[in-house]
Amino acid sequence: MPRCRSSSSRALADWRCFADGYAAVELAVNLPIAFLKDAAARSGLRRRLPKHPAFHGMIVEVDSRELVRDLAVARDIARELRAVHVGIAIDDAGAEWPQLLDTVDCPFAEIKVDRAFITGCADDRAKQHMCRQIVDLGRGYGMRTVAEGVETRAEFLAVRGTGFDAAQGFLFAKPMGAQRFARTTPRGPIMRPH
Repeated sequence: MPRCRSSSSRALADWRCFADGYAAVELAVNLPIAFLKDAAARSGLRRRLPKHPAFHGMIVEVDSRELVRDLAVARDIARELRAVHVGIAIDDAGAEWPQLLDTVDCPFAEIKVDRAFITGCADDRAKQHMCRQIVDLGRGYGMRTVAEGVETRAEFLAVRGTGFDAAQGFLFAKPMGAQRFARTTPRGPIMRPH
């Protein structure tokens, strides 16, 4: 658990640095369900959340396979954390996605569709159909939908046409550390999302 605490603490510290010196950025961190099941860890996370006017919350990404194994617990945790503006994202949603969304109550904030459904989707009607189903169902629950692994302009145009709220992948940038990201971010007033 200490490594998880340090990664969430580091992400929150980086957010404060960006908000104070550049602009507010959206904050998301990957954590295992084991971290979130620990009441002391959740309490520590809540205490470390910024009390900054530009902080609108954060997303905690949890692997979809982990969520399926502990779905009832994950739903309870998602409801608890929503009260403090921490949303749970279903990360790397693959073949198990119907189990995660097949409920009247879906407290998750975001669904991130696995690259297996995205890679080559521009020319694959079956992948486009699957993505559209996920987007439609996610939208019905008020969830944000994210396409992972977008590497080509054709894939980007396909996921945009499908209705995804956001896309991420090497087409836009490769993973980078906070300092490098800061060098690519223009300084200026804090921007609020619409």
